[in-house]
Amino acid sequence: MTRARKVPATLEALVAAREIVIVCGPGGVGKTTVAAAVAAMAACRQGGKVLVLTVDPARRLANALGLSPARAGAQQVPLSAFAKAGIVPHGELWTEMLDTKWSWDRLVDQHAPDRATAQRILDNPLYQNISGRFVQSHDYIAVERLYELHSQGAYDLIVVDTPPTRNAIDFLLAPERMAEFFSSRLLRLLTVPYRSRFADMASRPFYHVADRILGSQFLQDIAEFFILFQTLSEGFVSRAEEVQRLLADRRSTFIVVSTLESVPVREAGTFMGLLPAKGFHLGGLVLNRVLPAYLLSPGLAPRAARLSEDAEHLAGLLCTEKGPLRGTDPVLVERVLQEVGVNFNNLGVVARREASLRSDLSGPLGVVVTVPELEQDVHDLEGVLALGRHIWS
Repeated sequence: MTRARKVPATLEALVAAREIVIVCGPGGVGKTTVAAAVAAMAACRQGGKVLVLTVDPARRLANALGLSPARAGAQQVPLSAFAKAGIVPHGELWTEMLDTKWSWDRLVDQHAPDRATAQRILDNPLYQNISGRFVQSHDYIAVERLYELHSQGAYDLIVVDTPPTRNAIDFLLAPERMAEFFSSRLLRLLTVPYRSRFADMASRPFYHVADRILGSQFLQDIAEFFILFQTLSEGFVSRAEEVQRLLADRRSTFIVVSTLESVPVREAGTFMGLLPAKGFHLGGLVLNRVLPAYLLSPGLAPRAARLSEDAEHLAGLLCTEKGPLRGTDPVLVERVLQEVGVNFNNLGVVARREASLRSDLSGPLGVVVTVPELEQDVHDLEGVLALGRHIWS
């Protein structure tokens, strides 16, 4: 009989057992901040050298983490930033902001058959215009950069903040789609006519019209770009397969972040179902901006209802000569008490709906944590660590 694998009970235990943590989920749910919090807590509590690879963080958060957009590559969060937050970390926290253009240039250099071919690709006008804006380029570059950093072995833990996408699964499927692109019929159609002096007769009308509309130089740039780009095929396909294996490796885990709003919940649920189906480890779920648990207390709802019903009587008592609100208009106090009672009950309805959604979404997961709506935006390392303490253990 196969023995069931024990599921870590806390985010701290989950992270301690892994080398790569991929923070993913719908857009606009706080993935970047959660990724920073996971990395910061790991550096503080578990030690070692921890890197968070992030994508387009808010300016204040970038400043808090010591990120300089002018610099490519990893940068260490200074100890002075931890000291300001009253923390002495056991390890080091490093950050890197993903630079899509810089990363694509490095890939071209790496996979081109020779330096001359690489330079021709880098100088191609079409490559220069679209290298930072490929369809799903952020997604592929994020996993490619992860693979490179992990292969170097310089970090004990790498936390990845996945790119903001319309669909959370784009990141997951990026390596597979990159490999498919190099073997696609579209790529062959774009390059075959220019590989021979004699284009296929059926294609001549198209290229004749395109030449008149777009200009011969533009078509030559396109043809040259895709012909040169095909020289990278073997390296890209091989690397894409290696990246896919790394994502499915037992050293890697995924943490899904979502809010309990209808659209993010639906997308997060789809993503959580797809991860195990693709052979990836779904480690935990972080639900952000959740209403506080006390709203679910069964004894408070009747009290809130009585507060609304007895608002007139209570207002009269509070506004007497001996009451704490003497001199205050009792009509105004009555209105406030009624609104407090009604709003509490309304929030209770939402909280119960959130609890039901949480139960449906979490299922058999061993690590499910909630983060309340914070009073202030996270804009410094102290705020990042405060969020981290909410989710850590």
